[in-house]
Amino acid sequence: MKGIEKTMTEIKEYAGRDYDVIVVGAGHAGSEAALAAARMGNRTLLMTINLDMVAFMPCNPSVGGPAKGIVVREIDALGGEMGHNIDKTYVQMRMLNTGKGPAVRALRAQADKHAYHAEMKHTIEKEPNLTLRQGIVDDLIVEDGECKGVITNTGARYAAKSVVIAAGTAARGKIIIGELMYSSGPNNSQPATKLTANLPKYGFDLERFKTGTPPRVDGNTIKYDETEEQPGDEQPNHFSFTTPDSAYLELKNQLSCWLTYTNEKTHAIIRENLDRAPMFTGVIEGVGPRYCPSIEDKIVRFADKPRHQIFLEPEGRKTDEWYVQGLSTSMPEEVQQKILHSVKGLENAQMMRPGYAIEYDVVAPYQLRPTLETKLVKNLFTAGQTNGTSGYEEAAGQGLLAGINAGLRAQGKPGFTLQRSDAYIGVMVDDLVTKGTNEPYRLLTSRAEYRLILRHDNADLRLTTKGHELGLISDDRYEAFLAKRAAINAEIDRLNSIRIKPTDAVNDFVGQHGDKPLQDGIIAAAFLRRPYVTYATLMDFIPAPEQPLDRHIIEEIEISLKYAGYIKKSEENVAKLKRMEAKTIPANIDYDAIDGLATEAHQKLKKIQPETLAQATRISGVNPADIAILSVYIEQGKIAKVN
Repeated sequence: MKGIEKTMTEIKEYAGRDYDVIVVGAGHAGSEAALAAARMGNRTLLMTINLDMVAFMPCNPSVGGPAKGIVVREIDALGGEMGHNIDKTYVQMRMLNTGKGPAVRALRAQADKHAYHAEMKHTIEKEPNLTLRQGIVDDLIVEDGECKGVITNTGARYAAKSVVIAAGTAARGKIIIGELMYSSGPNNSQPATKLTANLPKYGFDLERFKTGTPPRVDGNTIKYDETEEQPGDEQPNHFSFTTPDSAYLELKNQLSCWLTYTNEKTHAIIRENLDRAPMFTGVIEGVGPRYCPSIEDKIVRFADKPRHQIFLEPEGRKTDEWYVQGLSTSMPEEVQQKILHSVKGLENAQMMRPGYAIEYDVVAPYQLRPTLETKLVKNLFTAGQTNGTSGYEEAAGQGLLAGINAGLRAQGKPGFTLQRSDAYIGVMVDDLVTKGTNEPYRLLTSRAEYRLILRHDNADLRLTTKGHELGLISDDRYEAFLAKRAAINAEIDRLNSIRIKPTDAVNDFVGQHGDKPLQDGIIAAAFLRRPYVTYATLMDFIPAPEQPLDRHIIEEIEISLKYAGYIKKSEENVAKLKRMEAKTIPANIDYDAIDGLATEAHQKLKKIQPETLAQATRISGVNPADIAILSVYIEQGKIAKVN
């Protein structure tokens, strides 16, 4: 052993190939970051601990959901890959919240997790400017406050103009199952033990977060007839704006999910074993996700609830493993088995893998700029769970933004940011860098004050032009987008120019819906705003357009006209926000020189270092009076530090 240890300490460093961009970690964040940087023309290296874990889904085998599904559409509209990949590999697709307004509708797809990984890995392998390598990054090359590359555990020194860290839960990962604890990445993969451990020497503050997974069971041992079937939609749906309806998986080929519930017996088993639950014995030190708690946490926090939903989800077409959504736990293995057998439909279920909790390192996100570049080390970007988020979609959105900016930095170009009014990705990043997070951050529709603008249906209208300008949207795709946008605008203009007369047919129709007969003509666009009028019924009373419109264009027209008043108010608020965003705060500002700031505001402003007055207003503890004082001092130009 002594001889081996000596050999290990004498690993010599050697010069590897130079790159424009290096991305560390090939999860959902790293995959998007590397593809974006490479597609922008940068020689890019993507380093991953295990090539078999590229874009892997160690937790739930799904993509999308409220807010998250909109993020996937935004990724696609900007030229990212997640939407394409899930459209090629899903086993079920559903549109959620169809009975609610358009601001909260979102797609959710059940993924074939193994096919998703294989397809994304192959996409990466085919990308001309992208090199995929298996290896472990132990440290950064930092000179004069700038990141110049990375050093691997084999001694390779890879130089780069910019670096993205997307290490995820592998960063000093520790798995916990009851009394059992061991160093590991997700899904029992090898952890990265040195990279984040080395970050404090560059001045970074780290936090420790926790997430977890439920047990997996053998699908052959589930009693499906004792559960409720959850089939996919018959209506064609897809995440990517470029996926045609003809590519839709027919209903008969979709795999159903199944719904069951915990019960009092389940809850009693958990309560009787809380003394062995790492969540409550002090074993787990990391902070867990509030919006995705473990089952033992649910039973304690919501003791009055007689049951909790459990969704049984297939993990793929060529596996019999099923994911027990809603039963995330770090209880001892034998307790997990008892819990499973107490649930209706799972009485005979054979556990194939136990659930577990995993703790990992997080870079406190207040140390980041809106471009996701770190404030402490130039040319170093971070993305994904490394920044304190939870979820594949949040990670991919950050990865895309970080990859874009790492690519721009390598080319000597200005950075790219998304405002809160541009995208859910902008909301997420602003929340992280302005407010930080004391728990794994999850996107919710309630976090977006402009959610009526940030809809599932209009992500392309919001972002495709930006993606094209960045070089991530091809000219052919952009031309098709311009044609779609022109068709929408032309039909809206047409409906605003046609008047519907009060004919017997029209008045019979409105009368059937309890409305008063028309006395005078009404503009078609105004008629469409009535709750019971659809575009299809409107066509019964006016001529159809010369060119037939597809259902996506019709959907956009209906939403735009039915919610026109609300959308206009939101756009007015956005205009006010943009005026505030235009008021930049000098990078060399000296907050110590500003008299009159409240103590908390002074401390928070120095810590966060906001880039605009609008960002400063969103910092907790900074009140309007502080903003007024700050604004005056900036206008007077009296507060720059003297170098």
